[in-house]
Amino acid sequence: MDGKLSDAELDELVEQATVDAYDDEDQLTGLYTMLTEHLAVPFKTVVLGVEVTVKKVDRLLGSQIVAVCTRDGHRQAIGILDLPLPHPAPEGAEWIEAYRHWGP
Repeated sequence: MDGKLSDAELDELVEQATVDAYDDEDQLTGLYTMLTEHLAVPFKTVVLGVEVTVKKVDRLLGSQIVAVCTRDGHRQAIGILDLPLPHPAPEGAEWIEAYRHWGP
């Protein structure tokens, strides 16, 4: 995902993820499902000046989708919307933008 998606394109992704959703919780589940299915992991990125490997996307209790990052045997969950993406972004990163556009 090198270029920015338009609002219409983001709306389309959100609609695709939430088509059968009845409430915000269902919509979040739909977006989480699309992220787990389409975001190419693992990938490397830099968090606070340190290279980490994003191993997977997970969902915390409540309403947050996180990236599970590892380095030297340590693990840390970082909110997916706070995760700096590498350039070029991994395949499927448009789903992170769709999640941001949806507005948790």
